[in-house]
Amino acid sequence: MNADSLVREYLQLGLKFDRLEEGFVDAYTGDPELRRQTENAPAPDPAALARQAVALRAELANTDLTAQRAEFIDVHLRALECSGRKFAGEDIGFVDEVFAYFDVRIEPGDQDHYVQAHRKMDEVLSGPGSLAERLAAHRAGDVIPADRLQECVDAFSSALRDLVRAEYSLPETEQVRYEVVGDKPWSGFNYYLGDFKSTVAINSDLEQHMANLPHLIAHEAYPGHHTEHCRKEMGLVGSGQQEQTLFLVNTPQCLMAEGLADLALESIVGPGWGLWAQEIYADLGLRFDGDKAERLSTASGQLLGVRQDAALLLHDRHKSQDDVAAYLEKWGLASPKRARQSLKFLSSPLWRAYSSTYVEGYKLLGGWLAQGKTVSERSALFGRLLDEPLTPGQLRIS
Repeated sequence: MNADSLVREYLQLGLKFDRLEEGFVDAYTGDPELRRQTENAPAPDPAALARQAVALRAELANTDLTAQRAEFIDVHLRALECSGRKFAGEDIGFVDEVFAYFDVRIEPGDQDHYVQAHRKMDEVLSGPGSLAERLAAHRAGDVIPADRLQECVDAFSSALRDLVRAEYSLPETEQVRYEVVGDKPWSGFNYYLGDFKSTVAINSDLEQHMANLPHLIAHEAYPGHHTEHCRKEMGLVGSGQQEQTLFLVNTPQCLMAEGLADLALESIVGPGWGLWAQEIYADLGLRFDGDKAERLSTASGQLLGVRQDAALLLHDRHKSQDDVAAYLEKWGLASPKRARQSLKFLSSPLWRAYSSTYVEGYKLLGGWLAQGKTVSERSALFGRLLDEPLTPGQLRIS
């Protein structure tokens, strides 16, 4: 099989999974005829899709694909094989499922780290009452008024876009449109539409906080998901790597993308993002303690693993939803409402394993970026994440 034929079959295979679970295809910007063929075909058999993934993996060695492209497609076919088996009803252990999807082995976090995080947060939020009560009060005072949300989103999007365009070239026609939606298991979502355009949806079911909004816009747009999609469409797709026109849920692509996006604000603004955000809010007539927000964010960052622990409790140890919600409230200091919102995400058949992309992606990509000893070196490494079809395995050995 030649390389173009294999890539075409890979694209067709991935598109078929959207017939099993709508939303499995996060983005597709390739030949529209392939999508029409898939949509008009009979509903696929998931076990047959798994077998096709195995067969295509075996064919990779017989193509003239470069080693990097072949590895990228190989780990994604492995993920699709697992998804096919899961859709077919096969019982696969949760840890093995996560490994097949994202190419990482997961384990519970260290609760001693969570205790240390609580102590650091306690120092930032000193005062009477429990830490959970003080954190809830702090967050209540940090809520963006609903009627001011759009202008805050626009302000941070514009400021971050300017920073990104100064560091990494983007097409003049690129554009992000923001919309507010409800009844979703996530806080924000990037819908990449192709042709350098995205729609970013912000969940109205969750209150939006001033401390989180810069992270959200950086994550979903500049220099996160939107920027990555644009750069890869310009470079990889433009050079003929058609496999990059397809972005699938529950693949190593997701771990790389979420790790990149979670490191986006840190990478483009760096230390001092709190005071940078404070100035933007001040221009909008909103009071925001940027230094306090940054210190609290650094401390609470040590609680990242709590989300993955919750997934392990639910799907590996088969704890009740009440037990998992209690765990999120105790160690993650989540409000009861946010804990239940997290459970919606963890309980979704499509998204149940997805928390690992944030936890393991942040650790893996953060460690890799730390190889850069200067600002310019780290910027160059982040640029590689934006531009190259890297996989978790490649980062581990580089």
